[in-house]
Amino acid sequence: MPSSAADTPVGNSPDTAGQNRPPSSDDPGLVPYDRWWREADALKIRFRQATPFAHLHLVDLLNPAVAQAAAAEFPAPDDDSWINYVHVNERKKGLSLREAFPPRLGALVDELNSDRFVHWLSTVTGIPDLQADPTLLGGGLHQSPRGGYLNIHRDFTRHHYLPHLRRRLNLILYMNPEWDDAWGGAIELWDRTVTQRMATIPPHLNHALLFATTDTSHHGHPQPLDCPPTMTRKSVALYYYTADAVAEAARGATLYRARPDDTPLRRALIGLDNRALALYTTLKRRFRFSEAVASRILGLFGGRRRR
Repeated sequence: MPSSAADTPVGNSPDTAGQNRPPSSDDPGLVPYDRWWREADALKIRFRQATPFAHLHLVDLLNPAVAQAAAAEFPAPDDDSWINYVHVNERKKGLSLREAFPPRLGALVDELNSDRFVHWLSTVTGIPDLQADPTLLGGGLHQSPRGGYLNIHRDFTRHHYLPHLRRRLNLILYMNPEWDDAWGGAIELWDRTVTQRMATIPPHLNHALLFATTDTSHHGHPQPLDCPPTMTRKSVALYYYTADAVAEAARGATLYRARPDDTPLRRALIGLDNRALALYTTLKRRFRFSEAVASRILGLFGGRRRR
């Protein structure tokens, strides 16, 4: 499998001496900004040169104690606040209502949406005038149980409710303290034609994937999880935008793609589900219905009931 410089973890990687060193007194907050600013120039080069699309694998994005505490209060999978996304192309739970987040996770999301952090993102990626999305459209907390998956896809690039905003970056922060790679769940990065997997990044605690949101940034974890029934794959997803004159022409719906070894039947189902998603995205944007209603619609198209 080809790899790029950006696939090598940046930060306190497992191969770096002193990886368990406690955060310095200069970094008392959620994010160790002093370290990340020291690495900003090198990260900008790595981001730009990465393949199959611009991305960075960041290790220990947060101060370690912060990550541990946030992971410990992740809502249980049977909590009533979760929205179930169960259709042909995905099986996961999502929670984007900021008011429903536990305290530490809420503070973490606020920090990653803060002007201070977004300024660092702009510097590292070279994308000026980035904006956080306070509505957390499509983002927030995600959780996948045993058997969960997310087919390879490219994301929507136009905000459903704020059409002048063009989505430019994804940040996925993993919250899994005891994840065994044998369970699967590594996010896969594929080439522009979805003919070759180019990189995989396991969902370990405090590892983050930052990547450009484009028409060719294909990614997902398509193999059903094989974790124990008591475990789930947990992550925090945040998306960043720019006000763009061409945002109106950007793609409003996520587009899923078949892999080379998918059967003809599987390819047909993925295509039909894409049509359903495009329709529901149009309706959602026009009538501004909630994520809970969207979840029920997706369940009908996918032949599953919301649960």
